[in-house]
Amino acid sequence: MVINFIKNPIAKSIAFAHEAHIGHKRKYTGEPYTYHLASVASLVQEVSGTPEMIAAAWLHDTVEDTPTTIEDIQMQFGIKIAELVSDLTDVSKPEDGNRKIRKTLDRLHLAKASPMAKTIKLADLINNAESIVQHDPKFAKVFMHEKKLLLEVLREGSPKLHARASEIIRRYYATSTEQVK
Repeated sequence: MVINFIKNPIAKSIAFAHEAHIGHKRKYTGEPYTYHLASVASLVQEVSGTPEMIAAAWLHDTVEDTPTTIEDIQMQFGIKIAELVSDLTDVSKPEDGNRKIRKTLDRLHLAKASPMAKTIKLADLINNAESIVQHDPKFAKVFMHEKKLLLEVLREGSPKLHARASEIIRRYYATSTEQVK
C-alpha cells in the first residue's frame, strides 16, 4: 500500500480515505463520498484544527463504513488519531434496539469524547444537516431532532462550529411546520 510511505498525517489520511471509500457515493447527490470527508476536514481546518484533527476528520466514517478497524487506524496513524476516530465512531449496534435507543447510546459515547473529537463531530453535523434538510425533508424531521439533542453534548467543541450548527438547527425549526417531540 502506497500510503505507508506518506509521512504527513493529513496527506496520508486523504490517501487512506480515498482508498477505503472507493466507489462509495453520497446518498442524495451521488457524489463521491470523499466530498463529505473533504467538507468536514475543511470545516475543522477553518477553526484551526490540529493536523491530527484534520486527519481524523478525513477518517471519521472509515470504521463505520468500511472493513477498517480502529486497530488498523492506530497502526497507520498512531494512537492520537485512532482515539479521535474511536470517539467519532458509533458504538451502537442494530441489536441494541430501535433508532432512538441507538442514537442515545451514540450520544452518551460522544458526551465523553475530547473537545477535539467534538469539534470534528460538529463539522460532520453541519455538513450532514445541510444535505439532509435539502434532499430529504421527511427524514430531516427525525435527524434534526437527534442533532438538536446532540448539540447539548458537543458544547466543548469549537464555539464557532457549535454556533453554526445551532443556527442551522434554529433555522430549521423556525421554518419547519412539523417538529419531532
